Amino acid sequence: MESLIISLEIVLPLFLLMALGYVIKLTGMMNETSVKQVNKVIFKIFLPLLVFCNIYNTELAESFNSHLLLYGVAGVLIQFVLSLCLAVLLEKDNSQRGVMLQGMFRSNFVLFGIPISTALFGDTAAGLASILIAVIIPLYNVLAVISLELFNGKKPNLGKILIGIVTNPLIIGSVLGIVFVVLKLSIPKPIYDTITDLSSIATPLAFVILGASFSFGDVRRYIKNVLIVLSAKLLVFPALFLGIALLLGFRGAPLAVLLTVFGAPIAVSSFTMAQQMGGDDKLAGQLVVFSWIFSIGTMFLLIFLLKELAFF
Repeated sequence: MESLIISLEIVLPLFLLMALGYVIKLTGMMNETSVKQVNKVIFKIFLPLLVFCNIYNTELAESFNSHLLLYGVAGVLIQFVLSLCLAVLLEKDNSQRGVMLQGMFRSNFVLFGIPISTALFGDTAAGLASILIAVIIPLYNVLAVISLELFNGKKPNLGKILIGIVTNPLIIGSVLGIVFVVLKLSIPKPIYDTITDLSSIATPLAFVILGASFSFGDVRRYIKNVLIVLSAKLLVFPALFLGIALLLGFRGAPLAVLLTVFGAPIAVSSFTMAQQMGGDDKLAGQLVVFSWIFSIGTMFLLIFLLKELAFF
């Protein structure tokens, strides 16, 4: 029951934000053009500031765990390669391939990592999650740009992909965060408070806009893609990578952090990126919404099983 409550406390408020966005759409207060304009602001300003703040507030020295870091990075890279193979084999539409690829490997580790890890193991797990955020989030962003650039309908161009990575606002936010942490640079309080206030807007506004972009009429159109992505994202990959983690001896707090890396639902920023980079944003929205719905059950099941088997 505790595990279910934890999942609900994290997921339910976000569903309410999406519901609000959908109501705003129904009332006509926002149209498709205004939704896209707001989404662009989220992508270029609010989300980069959120990523920067998460990394800037990380205490690298206190919670460093090289084995956890290595496994997390290796796991994400392997997950990306497996997802790429599945996307190419199971979908012919390039605009949908990139979105499916991004959906299968990219989880909302920022939103799930610290709350669930802290609820299970307190500050120790929160510190471990923060360290992984500083590495995994930039990696997610680079791989997401590659995913969407590879399947934008044009011949892959290495130079353009590299430019897309370097100029991507989320990656710029990640790099700046790492630079500030490594060099131990401090930000004047008035500026820091402003950045923090702006970054706090990112997640709620992104979910409101996601809700305003959602259409139940698209469910039937994308049912096959949604089933493929969610089966891999919420069932196959968590079982595979957590199973390997158990065989490698991960237990307790480190295992809880890996649970949120490989078991969390799809990042809401994947919808924002898809819309801004030419992917099928309708499919991206469907994937985010349904991954959050079903993650309540899958996260509860994973936490329950790991607790019952005494791995937590």
